[in-house]
Amino acid sequence: MTTAPFSHELTRRIALLACEKAGLRAADRDLALIRLGENALFKVAAEGVVVRVARTLDYWPDVAREVAVSRWLHSAGLPAAEIVEAIDQPLAVDGHPVTIWRYIAGGPASYDRIGDLGALLRGLHRLTAPDELTRHDDDVLGRVQSRVELAPISEPDRVFLLRRLAELRDEVADLDYVLPPAVIHGDAHIKNVMVADGRAILIDFERAAYGQPEWDLGMTATEYSTAGWWRSDQYQAFVDGYGFDVTRWPGFPTVRSVHELKMTTWIMQRVRDSTDIAEEFASRMRTIRDRAPSTWNPW
Repeated sequence: MTTAPFSHELTRRIALLACEKAGLRAADRDLALIRLGENALFKVAAEGVVVRVARTLDYWPDVAREVAVSRWLHSAGLPAAEIVEAIDQPLAVDGHPVTIWRYIAGGPASYDRIGDLGALLRGLHRLTAPDELTRHDDDVLGRVQSRVELAPISEPDRVFLLRRLAELRDEVADLDYVLPPAVIHGDAHIKNVMVADGRAILIDFERAAYGQPEWDLGMTATEYSTAGWWRSDQYQAFVDGYGFDVTRWPGFPTVRSVHELKMTTWIMQRVRDSTDIAEEFASRMRTIRDRAPSTWNPW
């Protein structure tokens, strides 16, 4: 298994190897980086596909679940990203799980289409859960601990984040939910919505599970109340699209704190990539440590 940093160069090489393994025609010049974060996504225009590279084989169960969920959503009729069925997936490539998806010939949803995310989540949460989805409540803090333990951050920041993680685990255990359990997306933000021919399409299902809808709704609510990414009318469009305002639920402060921690530790993984990212991490830390008001920058 490679120990190299999860960089553009590394993931590009993995994506090329995956294309070769899958029998796709792709040279280095054919790959266009779409996004580098928790995963790396590359468009291969000549084949009409997107190659998605995960960080390590530890992510294999999540990636395999994403493939299964995509197939299930299509069978249920929900607009969703489509796996390339002709390829046996996931692929294991040099220590990385890789999946290959049909390219969506459209573009990312604009912020003015946040109501579509609410409507997609409403449709998702109304579906009958398949047996293979595991309960999400046991894993709402997911990868936070491993992120913090491995991150190139100061020891005081690491100690604080691990202590906050332990506190939030206790708070989550005491939550009294008001919505019925359902299939949830697990990473429900506007960047996981694409639009093609005017139709909103949900993507990125590796955190999908059976659990509480409050966690899906809490993502956009945290982006609104903490990060400052939404105007009031835009957030109201999201609420109207779904039919419930999670910020009015007494448990929302805990859900918001969990999302703040996850959003902060997500960007923390790239803290050495640039001074802008390092400054953004510091800004988010001031918010969650001191409740210092700050508008977060989206990445």
